[in-house]
Amino acid sequence: MEQALEYIFTENNLQPKERSFTEDLVAGTCKNTKEIDAVLAKFAEGWTVERMGSTDRNILRLALYELVYRDDVPVGVTVNEAVELAKHYGDDDSGRFVNGILGNIIRRFTLPEKPEAQEEAGEDELKDS
Repeated sequence: MEQALEYIFTENNLQPKERSFTEDLVAGTCKNTKEIDAVLAKFAEGWTVERMGSTDRNILRLALYELVYRDDVPVGVTVNEAVELAKHYGDDDSGRFVNGILGNIIRRFTLPEKPEAQEEAGEDELKDS
């Protein structure tokens, strides 16, 4: 994992603040995968975590880590970024799939309070689901 992160940092010329955020996101997601997968399994109706495509599953894991464990990223930003990643790196249905599952989680799961919890970009994404 460290080699992959170093490659990302080098290739994208990330600044120290961006590097720190990325390291926390990856380490936190890995550390809490069991709990994150339990939430995904509960709210991904008709899907098991194992059956999800690996790209979609890992994007959802990162997004759920941000939603539950980080209070500095607004919900709308997390949803928008996850959907955009899924559209770019997943298959034709990945954006809608990720948006649908995150929307289901946001509507039915009690998330920690966050500043600016419903940012316009994220609200637009959820309306499309």
